[in-house]
Order: sequence, then structure tokens, then C-alpha cells
Amino acid sequence: MKIVYFTHSLESCWNHGNAHFVRGVLSELVARGHDVTAIAPPAPWSLTNLLADHGETALAPYRSAYPELADRSVPLAEAVAAQAEDADLVIVHEWNDHDLVATLGTLRKRGARFTLLFHDTHHRAVSAPDEMRAYDLSGYDGVLAFGETLARVYRGWGWGERVWTWHEAADPRRFHPPAEDGVRAGLVWIGNWGDGERTREIADYLLEPARAAGLPLDIYGVRYPDEARAMLAAAGATYHGWAPNAAAPAIFARALATVHVPRRYYTSLLPGIPTIRVFEALACGIPLASAPWEDAEHLFRPGTDFLFAADGDAMTRTLRALREDADLRRSLAAAGLETILARHTCAHRVDELMAILATLDALPNRRNAA
Repeated sequence: MKIVYFTHSLESCWNHGNAHFVRGVLSELVARGHDVTAIAPPAPWSLTNLLADHGETALAPYRSAYPELADRSVPLAEAVAAQAEDADLVIVHEWNDHDLVATLGTLRKRGARFTLLFHDTHHRAVSAPDEMRAYDLSGYDGVLAFGETLARVYRGWGWGERVWTWHEAADPRRFHPPAEDGVRAGLVWIGNWGDGERTREIADYLLEPARAAGLPLDIYGVRYPDEARAMLAAAGATYHGWAPNAAAPAIFARALATVHVPRRYYTSLLPGIPTIRVFEALACGIPLASAPWEDAEHLFRPGTDFLFAADGDAMTRTLRALREDADLRRSLAAAGLETILARHTCAHRVDELMAILATLDALPNRRNAA
């Protein structure tokens, strides 16, 4: 099957978590023998910022980790039809331009043979609904939503049975425990600042508990303003800046544990969506402690795969337990990895995608989108 994915950027993961999942899924599709092409705009903000901060050498980790994708990513051409005309499946990520989204839908309505899906992996459907409703999806066959609560939003917009929950997942070819476990120390957190969406939560569930538990804390991520860096320094944390996502397994392998601090929208308006870093951390076999979020879809086994902390004091107690109890760390690491390998790999998501395509073939009026 020929598959074209219109992404924001495949090369850059700078503040662009969707690149993690798309890389893994496209890599899995290539491994299964599909003809895959990723198309990105010529100067996406993620890539522009990455190159401005770190130069061309910052692309080396991606190219090394995903050699099978490096020559499958091409810039967006003026003639969108030429890119997609002989495709069997076209998926369009929601960070794309409104005009591009509409153009592809028009091609589909005019009889293009490809199946056309819109892929939403953000909270803007609830945080900026007018912006998302401005996309012309009238020619699309369906929507892939990265959580059931997001899928419900699209159903409320009239998509009915043509929206599917398609969670993110880990790529175990790259995200896995180290072959030999070495010395581990301290706590690590890989996450971007989040535009103020979790500032208080970072202090309450990460910075203060790490300090109170006596665990050195290393932080990786981007878009930390001066006041945020000052906050990290005051808490005794070491800020390292951007790290390529391909380097995350090695970073996790040096730490005793990590913490999940969800953005506010994923604890309130879109509960049940853990985002990519939970999947990747568990795949790497690192014990995980999490600030509260509702596992509404029963994706994991809380208390077995990872530990929830109800508040900052509980997080401090949890981190102390992880610091002192090697058996607890081993149990969590093994259980979390078990659940990922059983349910949440990119191979599972490709299987789900193929099942969705089969369902679409069986639906009446598949070309008459909402």
C-alpha cells in the first residue's frame, strides 16, 4: 500500500511530540513492506527553532536512529495532488495549514482514490475549538483522535462512527531498557515547559518533591523562559535544554526514576490521554511516578505499572520509596514494560490502523464526511 503522511515535521522533535509517534508508526509501516512518504512544509516552526538553536548537526540523532525514514521525508510541493494522487492512504496531521487540509479534502470529494484521514493529537479541540472547527474536513473519510475523550468531541461535531480513538504508543525498536543496566542515580524529567499549562504542577509534583526526597533532578526540554529556569535553579534542579528524542532511552538509563506531570487540559477537559512520554518511559523500563490523571480507558495498571501520587506530599513519599526500595523499582519497571509490549507499541497501532481501514471499507457513504 502507498501511504502519504502530511506532518508538521518528521525531522524535528523540538516541542513537537507528535514526531515521536509518527516516526515509530511510519517505521513500522516500512518494516511491513508499505511504500511510505512523509511530507512537511518547507520551514515548519519546530525545525526552524531546532536549527536556530543547534544547527544542522541536531538532525543527526534522528537520521541515525531512523535511516529507513531519512529519504522518505520530502518538502511540501506546490502541487499537492502530485504528492497524493496515486496513494492508497493519506493521513493529515492537525498542525498542517488550513488551506492544505481543505485542498486534500477537495481532491477526495472530486474522486481521488485514496482514503483520507485527519489525525488530531492535541487539546485544541477543547482549548481552541473555533480554530479546529475552521478546518474544512468535509471531504475526509474519518478522524483519528489520540484519546476517547477527544473522539467524543468529534462525535459531537457530527462525525459519528467515522472517528476512531488512536492512542500514541512507544516504538520498542528504539525505546527499550538498556542491554546491561549500569549505575543509576537521581531523578530525570523530560518535558517542555508547556506555555504555563502546568507551571504550578511542575513545582508541586516535581521540583519540591525531588528536593524533599533528596533526589538530584535533571531536566530536559525546550521553551523554558528565564523565570522558569530560575525556578528550576532555586529548586536545585539541573537544566540541560533540548535533547533529541532518540537520546531519551540513554537518558532514562542513567536515572532511578522519572515523573509524569500532565498538562492541565489532560486532567480536566480531556482526561484519559497520557501523551507519548508515559508510553516511552515505561518502554525504557524506568520506574514512573505520576501526578494525578484519570486512566479512563484502562490503558495501564496504576499501582502496578506506575505509581500515582495524589498531591505533592504523596509524591515526596513515593519518590523516597523509589529511592530506597530496589525491589519496588524492579517491579514497576518490569510491569510497565510488560504492559507496553502487550498493548502499546507502534506495531499495535498499525494493526489498529489496518482494522480502521477495513471498517471504513464496510461503511456506507464513506466519502460523505461530516
